[in-house]
Amino acid sequence: MSDRLTMESIARLVPPGSRVLDLGCGDGAMLDWLQRERGCSGYGIEISDANVLACVRRGVNVIQANLDQGLAIFDDGSFDVVLQVDTLQHLRNAETMLVETARVGRIGIVAFPNFAHWPNRLSIVRGRMPVTKRLPYQWYDTPNIRVGTFKDFEVLATKNRLAILDAFGLQEGREVRFLPNARAGTAVFKFERG
Repeated sequence: MSDRLTMESIARLVPPGSRVLDLGCGDGAMLDWLQRERGCSGYGIEISDANVLACVRRGVNVIQANLDQGLAIFDDGSFDVVLQVDTLQHLRNAETMLVETARVGRIGIVAFPNFAHWPNRLSIVRGRMPVTKRLPYQWYDTPNIRVGTFKDFEVLATKNRLAILDAFGLQEGREVRFLPNARAGTAVFKFERG
């Protein structure tokens, strides 16, 4: 998620001075921004060698690890906030990682491509998998293991006894609070253990 406005919208959900764990932190841009602009501290977890190197170059603390192996290295409540920005859809154990996010952090924040966005629906009606700015891959070469919708996440959160504190969509960097399941390419949720 490289769009600056999108990153800032998600970052606003993180209280200033928080201790943050960024799961699948990529090149460390979000954690770097949180450190500089919101006085946060913490770690990123990333598997890619190139992204780990980019984090180090930015001065972001990073642990190279595979998230499919869980977060057993962290105690309960180790962080104020745990981020999963564009990570959930890549994980084989998405539900487990969601529960782990709530375990190691007081607050969890997830953002993922919303498959129910109206252009995606139109592509499906036309008989094709969507290829959009937010989902730029063909069905056969996508890094996404799964697709989900705004409404799907609400059901999953309820099933796992997570209390949603805030939820909205993002479209071209703007928050969408009215009908986000249909009108936004990205779903964003802030939650805690219920």
